[in-house]
Amino acid sequence: MLQAGDPRISTDAERYLLIYMIGVLFVVSALIIIFFVVFQKRKNKLLIDKLKQQQAFEEELAQSQIEISEQTLKNVGQELHDNVGQLLSFANMQLNLVSSIAEENIQNKVDDVKDVIGKSIQEVRSLSKSLNTDVIENFGLVASIQNEIDRINKLEKLKAKLNIQGSETAFKSPKDEIILFRIVQEFLSNTIKYAEAENLTIDLNFKPEVITIDVEEDGKGFDMQKVEKGSGLINMNSRAELINADFELTSSPGMGTSLHLSYPNLG
Repeated sequence: MLQAGDPRISTDAERYLLIYMIGVLFVVSALIIIFFVVFQKRKNKLLIDKLKQQQAFEEELAQSQIEISEQTLKNVGQELHDNVGQLLSFANMQLNLVSSIAEENIQNKVDDVKDVIGKSIQEVRSLSKSLNTDVIENFGLVASIQNEIDRINKLEKLKAKLNIQGSETAFKSPKDEIILFRIVQEFLSNTIKYAEAENLTIDLNFKPEVITIDVEEDGKGFDMQKVEKGSGLINMNSRAELINADFELTSSPGMGTSLHLSYPNLG
């Protein structure tokens, strides 16, 4: 029987106290860990939410910019067709009248001017089609790209051709179709302005779950590490991101420039 002052009582008390302290320390540590985990989860959730909000804002901003751009292009296309086209047609009619009464020595000059105006009317009509969103929606991607190819060939600055593989399918979104066309159109525009190319080829491939577009030209190319990233390159990339299309632009000095687009057309 233990009696007061027995050293074993002191040892047992110390043992219980140690167990109690360890228990308290374990509980406190567990609470700290739980608090830290919950805090990290909330912090991560806030960061993710903020990132999603930022991404949604940027997508909305890009979408708004594209809509404004499309409306501007549509207005310009209509102005070209309705006003400039009509003025050129009227000028052509007047030249027909002049041609009927012109003397022989100026007849050839009048005919030359008529020919230039006739080509200008065709160019204005083709350009108005490529700018008007409604026309692109009605004619579709293939016809719209073919219209650009024909327009480039008429300029006689380079030879362009379009190759099509697979059966043309309806897009899950008409807006996506327009954006893809605008990316290709931007590439073609840059090629005409800067590339000094002689040949350009577009390969359009309709596959069951994806549509790929490959554009290649044999111009002077550029160093992608040194070139200033102008609005054209940024616009093409941001438009591709907006429709979840893979975008790859490659170029090197003397080797031309190529564009690869892969659009997941999952309806």
